[in-house]
Amino acid sequence: MNTSHAEGVFDEAKGKIKQAVGETFNDQSLANSGAADQVKGHAEQAWGSVKDTASNIGRKEKVSTEMKAEEHGHTVRESVTNAAAHAKESIQRGLDKLEHKTQTY
Repeated sequence: MNTSHAEGVFDEAKGKIKQAVGETFNDQSLANSGAADQVKGHAEQAWGSVKDTASNIGRKEKVSTEMKAEEHGHTVRESVTNAAAHAKESIQRGLDKLEHKTQTY
Protein backbone atom coordinates (compact mmCIF):
# COMPACT_ATOMS: atom_id res chain seq x y z
CA MET A 1 0.00 0.00 0.00
CA ASN A 2 1.48 3.33 -1.04
CA THR A 3 0.83 6.85 0.27
CA SER A 4 -1.93 7.60 -2.25
CA HIS A 5 -3.83 4.47 -1.31
CA ALA A 6 -3.46 5.16 2.43
CA GLU A 7 -4.63 8.76 2.02
CA GLY A 8 -7.59 7.47 0.04
CA VAL A 9 -8.61 5.10 2.81
CA PHE A 10 -8.37 7.94 5.32
CA ASP A 11 -10.38 10.37 3.15
CA GLU A 12 -13.04 7.74 2.51
CA ALA A 13 -13.45 7.04 6.24
CA LYS A 14 -13.44 10.75 7.08
CA GLY A 15 -16.07 11.33 4.39
CA LYS A 16 -18.33 8.59 5.73
CA ILE A 17 -18.22 10.14 9.19
CA LYS A 18 -18.87 13.66 7.89
CA GLN A 19 -21.76 12.45 5.75
CA ALA A 20 -23.30 10.53 8.65
CA VAL A 21 -22.99 13.50 11.01
CA GLY A 22 -24.38 15.85 8.36
CA GLU A 23 -27.35 13.60 7.69
CA THR A 24 -27.96 13.10 11.42
CA PHE A 25 -28.10 16.84 12.10
CA ASN A 26 -29.73 17.72 8.76
CA ASP A 27 -26.63 19.67 7.67
CA GLN A 28 -26.67 19.22 3.89
CA SER A 29 -23.40 21.07 3.42
CA LEU A 30 -21.55 18.76 5.82
CA ALA A 31 -23.21 15.67 4.29
CA ASN A 32 -22.23 16.83 0.79
CA SER A 33 -18.69 17.54 1.93
CA GLY A 34 -18.53 14.02 3.35
CA ALA A 35 -19.72 12.53 0.07
CA ALA A 36 -17.08 14.58 -1.77
CA ASP A 37 -14.40 13.31 0.60
CA GLN A 38 -15.50 9.74 -0.12
CA VAL A 39 -15.24 10.32 -3.87
CA LYS A 40 -11.79 11.83 -3.36
CA GLY A 41 -10.82 8.82 -1.23
CA HIS A 42 -11.97 6.35 -3.87
CA ALA A 43 -10.03 8.24 -6.54
CA GLU A 44 -6.89 8.30 -4.39
CA GLN A 45 -7.19 4.57 -3.74
CA ALA A 46 -7.61 3.89 -7.46
CA TRP A 47 -4.58 6.04 -8.24
CA GLY A 48 -2.63 4.18 -5.57
CA SER A 49 -3.59 0.88 -7.16
CA VAL A 50 -2.43 2.15 -10.55
CA LYS A 51 0.92 3.16 -9.06
CA ASP A 52 1.29 -0.19 -7.27
CA THR A 53 0.51 -2.14 -10.43
CA ALA A 54 2.95 -0.09 -12.50
CA SER A 55 5.63 -0.65 -9.89
CA ASN A 56 4.95 -4.41 -9.76
CA ILE A 57 5.10 -4.72 -13.52
CA GLY A 58 8.42 -2.89 -13.52
CA ARG A 59 9.83 -5.36 -11.00
CA LYS A 60 8.78 -8.52 -12.80
CA GLU A 61 11.16 -10.24 -15.14
CA LYS A 62 10.81 -9.14 -18.72
CA VAL A 63 10.08 -11.56 -21.50
CA SER A 64 12.95 -11.76 -23.94
CA THR A 65 12.85 -9.39 -26.88
CA GLU A 66 12.77 -12.31 -29.27
CA MET A 67 9.67 -13.81 -27.64
CA LYS A 68 7.96 -10.42 -27.62
CA ALA A 69 8.73 -9.94 -31.30
CA GLU A 70 7.44 -13.42 -32.07
CA GLU A 71 4.21 -12.82 -30.16
CA HIS A 72 3.78 -9.41 -31.78
CA GLY A 73 4.39 -10.87 -35.23
CA HIS A 74 1.76 -13.54 -34.62
CA THR A 75 -0.75 -10.94 -33.42
CA VAL A 76 -0.13 -8.73 -36.44
CA ARG A 77 -0.46 -11.66 -38.85
CA GLU A 78 -3.72 -12.74 -37.23
CA SER A 79 -5.05 -9.20 -37.39
CA VAL A 80 -4.14 -8.77 -41.06
CA THR A 81 -5.59 -12.10 -42.14
CA ASN A 82 -8.79 -11.53 -40.13
CA ALA A 83 -9.17 -8.05 -41.65
CA ALA A 84 -8.67 -9.48 -45.14
CA ALA A 85 -11.27 -12.19 -44.54
CA HIS A 86 -13.72 -9.63 -43.19
CA ALA A 87 -13.15 -7.36 -46.19
CA LYS A 88 -13.68 -10.27 -48.57
CA GLU A 89 -16.94 -11.21 -46.87
CA SER A 90 -18.15 -7.59 -46.87
CA ILE A 91 -17.38 -7.21 -50.56
CA GLN A 92 -19.15 -10.47 -51.32
CA ARG A 93 -22.26 -9.38 -49.39
CA GLY A 94 -22.27 -6.08 -51.27
CA LEU A 95 -21.97 -7.88 -54.61
CA ASP A 96 -24.76 -10.28 -53.65
CA LYS A 97 -27.04 -7.34 -52.80
CA LEU A 98 -26.14 -5.59 -56.03
CA GLU A 99 -26.84 -8.73 -58.04
CA HIS A 100 -30.16 -9.21 -56.23
CA LYS A 101 -31.21 -5.61 -56.98
CA THR A 102 -30.38 -5.94 -60.67
CA GLN A 103 -32.42 -9.16 -60.89
CA THR A 104 -35.50 -7.50 -59.45
CA TYR A 105 -35.55 -4.72 -62.09
